[in-house]
Formats: sequence, structure tokens, C-alpha cells
Amino acid sequence: MTRLTAMLAATTVLVSAFALSAQAAEVHVLNWKGYGADEPWAVEAFEKATGHKVVNDFFNSEQEMLTKLRTNPGLYDVVMINAAFTGQALAENLIQPIDTSKIANYADISPEKATSPMLNKDGKVFGVPWVWGLTAIAINEKSFETPPTSISVMWDEARKGRVVIRDDAVEAIQFGAIASGQNINDIKDMEAVKAKLTSLMPQIRTFWSSENDWNQMVASNQIDVGTYWSGSADRAKTQFKLPVSLVVPDEGAVAWLDAFSIPAGSKNVEGAEAFINYMVDPTFYVEWVTKVGAPVSANVKAVAALPEDSFNRKMMGDPKVAERIQFQAPITDAQREQYLAIWQELKVNVK
Repeated sequence: MTRLTAMLAATTVLVSAFALSAQAAEVHVLNWKGYGADEPWAVEAFEKATGHKVVNDFFNSEQEMLTKLRTNPGLYDVVMINAAFTGQALAENLIQPIDTSKIANYADISPEKATSPMLNKDGKVFGVPWVWGLTAIAINEKSFETPPTSISVMWDEARKGRVVIRDDAVEAIQFGAIASGQNINDIKDMEAVKAKLTSLMPQIRTFWSSENDWNQMVASNQIDVGTYWSGSADRAKTQFKLPVSLVVPDEGAVAWLDAFSIPAGSKNVEGAEAFINYMVDPTFYVEWVTKVGAPVSANVKAVAALPEDSFNRKMMGDPKVAERIQFQAPITDAQREQYLAIWQELKVNVK
């Protein structure tokens, strides 16, 4: 009986060790659904190349992302964070420093983005820049003989009931800031923003929350114009063959930077480093753009690998566009609450 007990104990230890080893080989990724990291062909290629198994989980807002990190300590190995929220995640000790020497492709990240103060603190890196893009306006080409150049097209009476805007308080307020001639990160006159957005509400057909929502409305010719993401507009045109064109208004557009971080307590840091390195690799990026459509890579070599006439080189790389975009910076909880209260009040007036 003693020998049997010892054998059973030894077997239990071996099984436990095997289970822990299997667990360590998993890379748990938290990201937006349908946003590059969960593409089946990409996951398959990464797993084959590294031996790590990808387990994806998703969020629908930055606030949900932060909540998942708070309530599931140690579960995730990689998280995609809008750089404007990296500071909040760091302040709550939800992410840990990244050893960029273990990420070979980090050397090819644009210096401007790699050194962003939103991703670095006290000489340590807390986010690896991945992709960036714009929230500008996109048009239904069937509704315009010539593309508009001004954000004022959203207020054109001829477009009443055929305008859409994303249901996101921060993005909406920043859009209102641009429309009222203000800096999105230093809004001096919130009443002017409210007045501008209030006058837009009668124009609105509906509020959109997903890329699929926007594309379906264009496909059924229900809308003329609306706020949209640059990568999504490119994808709508090139992949889904929809009559969609992105317009970066003379007044400007909201720019955002997405980065990968490693959550505190990650059980597979090595796998996380390998995954991030794969995601910023030119080979993956070019395939992502070609097969699906994507925002602009933060890796300069990845962008250079695209055809010269590609959207992400020709338009997004245009110096004149760069001059009139404003990158989102972090906002405080008090600001976020203020933006949400204003946005909820405004939406009540949309029938």
C-alpha cells in the first residue's frame, strides 16, 4: 500500500508538471475581435513557427479591457492597448516592463512612436507600438460627384438623416473639438463643442459601434457620410468592394496609436515577446494588409514593404495629412465622465 501510494503521488506530480508545461506554452491574448491578432492564418503561422498556442479573448471598449485585466490577474500574456490608456494601466500596475532586446523587430519601429511618453516611463518600455490610424470621415461615393474637403459636410442640410457617428463619448467630443476649431487634447471651450454636436444631432441617422454596422449601411445605400476609421475605410473599398472613400478634412482628424503590452503576472513572458515580435514583423503586416486590410504599421520597414500606391503609403504617409492630424493623449477619469455625460445628453435628442 505504501509503495502504491508513493507511485500514485509520483504520477500526480508528473501529470501536474506536464499540465503546467502545457499551460506555459499558451499565449493568452486580449484584443479587439477581428483585429489582426486573431486572424486564423496568422495564428496558425505563429503557432507553427514558435510552438506557442494562442488563446484569444476580446473586449469591446478600453474600459472593458481594463476591467478584464483588473479582474483576471495573471490570465493574460499580451494585451492590445490604445496608447492613450497605457498610462492608466501602468498606474494601476496592470502591465509590466518589456525587455525590447527580446523583440527583434522593435529596432524597426518608428523612433517617434517608440519613444512616445505614453508608452515609456522611467527609462522602461511598457508598450510596443503596433499600428496607428485615424478617425476621420468616410463617404458613400454614390452620394458625391466630388469628395468633400471639409468636416462641414456632416452638417449639410442635404445630408440630413444620412449621417452617422460612432457611439463613443471620447471620440465624439474630440470630433466636436476639431469641428469647433480646437485641440482635441486641450479643449478650452466645451460649450462650443456641445453647441456644435447639438447642431449635428438632427442630421444623424444612427450611431454605429462596429465596422460591420457601417459597411452594411453603405451597402444598402442608407447613408452618405460619417465618422470612420481609416483602416476600416480602406478595407471596405479594397476587400469588400464597397463605394467608400476616406476623407481627411481640412480641419483635421483624430489619430490614435495602438500598442502591445505584457500584463503584470504573465505566465508566459517568452511567448508574449514572441507574439509581439510576430505582430510587428513586415511579413505578417504585408499579408494582413493584402488579405484583410489594416491600419498603418508602426514598423517603418513594414510600411516600406507595401506597394508605393497603397493607401497606407500614399495617403496615410502624405506629409500634408500628417500636418493636420491630432494624436489622442490620455484623459483623466473626470474628463471621461464629463464627456460621457455630455454625449448621453446629446443622444437623447436623436429620434
